[in-house]
Amino acid sequence: MKFHSTTLSGVWRIELERRGDERGFLVRTFCEREFAEHGLNTRWLQSNATQTQRRGIIRGLHYQAEPQPEIKLVRCTAGRIWDIVVDIRPNSPLFGKWEAFELGGESLSQLYVPAGFAHGFQCLTDNCDLVYQMSEFYQPDLQRGVRWDDPMLAIPWPIVPAELSERDRSFPLL
Repeated sequence: MKFHSTTLSGVWRIELERRGDERGFLVRTFCEREFAEHGLNTRWLQSNATQTQRRGIIRGLHYQAEPQPEIKLVRCTAGRIWDIVVDIRPNSPLFGKWEAFELGGESLSQLYVPAGFAHGFQCLTDNCDLVYQMSEFYQPDLQRGVRWDDPMLAIPWPIVPAELSERDRSFPLL
């Protein structure tokens, strides 16, 4: 794995290294030693997967609040997405700053999203599958979000949004 820092302190793009032969390939998506060497979380309590059927759909921007904020390790295993990470730490000099990453099944990259960041994505293709490793158990009463179209963030989504859940449409502004 190759770890690449981003403009958002604590967010990492992790490039997976393909090892293959005529049968196909193998990639390591997690190694406790390598994550620890970079000061990253090495304890994953839950794994989640999503399947989003149509191009243009947005999911997010989601986070889990204190006292159990989530760290996420996000990978797109099929299709292509435009992934957004937003710094929502109130005392951060980067509060309200965001960065976008294109992830896809062929790219063999994943994102490490620390606590204190909202996360969301837009499908660039039909049939996008994502796998998440989560550092905390899902706590419905701690689930929060930020509006995808917050004017302060001014995120230029690449496709006119096709669909949003009622929950995602009703999140507050940052």
